[in-house]
Amino acid sequence: MDKTIITIPGDLPGLGYSLTVLRFSGSDPAAPTAYLQAALHGNELPGVAALHVLITRLKAAEAEGRLRGAVTVVPFANPIGLNQFQWDDHQGRFFYGNRVNFNRAFALLDRPDPALLTDDADGVSCDRRLKAILQKLSLDADLVLDLHCDNEGPNYLYMPSELWPHSADLAAALDAPAVLTFEGGTDASFDEAAFRPHLTAGNFEKRVVATVELKGIHDVGPETARKDGDGLYRFLVGRGVIDDAAEAPVGPFTGKGVPQSYVEMVRAPVGGVVFFHVKPGDTVTAGQLVAELIPAPGDLDTVVPVRAVAPGVVLTRVLARAVRVGDDLLKIVGDHRSPTAKDGGALES
Repeated sequence: MDKTIITIPGDLPGLGYSLTVLRFSGSDPAAPTAYLQAALHGNELPGVAALHVLITRLKAAEAEGRLRGAVTVVPFANPIGLNQFQWDDHQGRFFYGNRVNFNRAFALLDRPDPALLTDDADGVSCDRRLKAILQKLSLDADLVLDLHCDNEGPNYLYMPSELWPHSADLAAALDAPAVLTFEGGTDASFDEAAFRPHLTAGNFEKRVVATVELKGIHDVGPETARKDGDGLYRFLVGRGVIDDAAEAPVGPFTGKGVPQSYVEMVRAPVGGVVFFHVKPGDTVTAGQLVAELIPAPGDLDTVVPVRAVAPGVVLTRVLARAVRVGDDLLKIVGDHRSPTAKDGGALES
């Protein structure tokens, strides 16, 4: 394993950030290559925990000559967001300097040419430098996994529609009940930017690019880390990156693979305290009560019911119980395009 620390200069003198990159050498130049990163939203740590397990297994595979394809791992992909706190509250989703989501506004390239990415040009802010570095690191990989998490929910995936269902083995390896595919743009998220340079090359069956949502933000611990880390390892074995005859093959995917437009984003019609009546995994019907908003405690006339627009399965639930008007509450996955779906863009800000 080769360990490199890249220094990203901050936007003021005396400030800098360290990005740790781990590279594992493969023995077969023709084997698939992989790139995995975690915590692009600095405080989303289930992916970091899973990589803690996976890195140990990659070290063993490399030492024993079982690593066929090269693998690059960036355990903390966002040292800037990792260090952003507002008092005691960790704020890793948006860059303080410009309020841009760390998983938006990546460069959309028309070919995999690293010269098109300027991470060291004068006048480039640290967040843009970071994004260019991450794109360069992942540019030539066949398998690109960006590990995130949601608030509350199971493992699930986002990926370009061109890669579905050829990437169902990743969902199966991670025991994910749902895969959400997208066509066109997602506001230049990392997965879109990682896939765009290869769009005209075809041969999609060997390529996987996915945002992997590993359960909820509080699901950080030895049991979940082991299960998810082993799932990532099993996927890499199945794809031929690692030789391991003792590893069980990836089983069939039995979940739901649908366009992300099939997701109903349930939002708060008013601000207040939220009472949830459903949890992730529940099946709901059209018109079913899924939550209530309490803007004036004790005044029953002010309670605002929130109902599902269409039938489906609750995929995720927000952690907050004090919500503002317009805040996301639930994702419900249906079997048809949601009446609330928008055309293009990401599901969340």
